[in-house]
This record gives sequence, structure tokens and C-alpha cells, in this order.
Amino acid sequence: MEEKPGKFTSIDEYIALFPPETQVRLREMRAIIHAAAPGAQETISYGMPAFRLHGQLCFFGGFKKHIGFYPIPSGLTAFEQELAGYTRGKGSVQFPLDQPLPAALITRIVQFRAEENLRKAAQKK
Repeated sequence: MEEKPGKFTSIDEYIALFPPETQVRLREMRAIIHAAAPGAQETISYGMPAFRLHGQLCFFGGFKKHIGFYPIPSGLTAFEQELAGYTRGKGSVQFPLDQPLPAALITRIVQFRAEENLRKAAQKK
């Protein structure tokens, strides 16, 4: 990511900080998440775009060579084999900018997280 020229308050402002080719991938990631969890609300959390649906759903962010995706550790654990080809951290996976985003996989992960959050919310009632 380029140096942040101040605090941003929306995902649109965040995306605008990046070079055009990265903006395309960030918009694509945002659209995939919206389609997978239509009731999720956009927010900025920990300085990154985030989505909430009965709690934190996932985060994403732009970097120089990849798009970072943060579906809370359970979203990574459940799809460990399918994510094996990607660089991963404790709570993140990196999708290289020079490759298409794995939309179907991201969709399944977001839907898994949404179902997980909805189950937890129902149990609290």
C-alpha cells in the first residue's frame, strides 16, 4: 500500500489510495464479499475495509504485490487445503495481484463466516 495521506472514513476512500490496477482488485474483492453476504455492513476497522454481520465477518486490504484477506482464523482453518497454494499468516491469506482472485473460494469462505456468525448470534438469544 502507498503511504496513507491521512485517515480515511470509507472503503471508497481507502481504495482511492492505491494504483489503478490494485483498485480494480480491491473493488472486485469488495463485490465478491457483498455478493456472498448481502446483509453485511461495510466499515473501517483496524485501518482496513471490513464487513460486519452479527460481529466481524472479514477484512481485506491492498498491498504492493497482493490483496490481503482476513476471514478471522476460523475462515482460514475451515478451508486450509484449498488455501494451501497461497501465502498465509495466522489470520490472513495473500492473493497475488498478478493472478485472478479466486472468487468462488472467497465466496465460500465468506458464506462460511456469515453462517458461523449467524449461528453464534442465534445461540446468544
